[in-house]
Amino acid sequence: MTKTYYFLLASERFLTEEEPLAEVLEERTRHYLAQNKPIDFWLVCRPQFLEAPALANLRRRCPHPAAAIVSTDPQFIIWLKHRLQYVLTGTFEAPTADIPDPLATQKK
Repeated sequence: MTKTYYFLLASERFLTEEEPLAEVLEERTRHYLAQNKPIDFWLVCRPQFLEAPALANLRRRCPHPAAAIVSTDPQFIIWLKHRLQYVLTGTFEAPTADIPDPLATQKK
């Protein structure tokens, strides 16, 4: 059964070095744990899902190496997009033939 995944995409350097993203994700994790809510977001550096033909346009538009915040919660991605600038967003279904693992990373 496939799931819809929502993502925010930017250069790996931007997401991991230039923005205080670690603080945001740590705060969000603490909030989820306090609410007994399962974690539904992940930081994926060099996401394999960008190799899917349907995402070729986003792959071309994003600086490389890329990184993504992937979530099953569209509101979280919208909130992050408003908080961060210079990011791209999108969705995909997985698992599929083109995206067997939504959180897989590319080989370097």
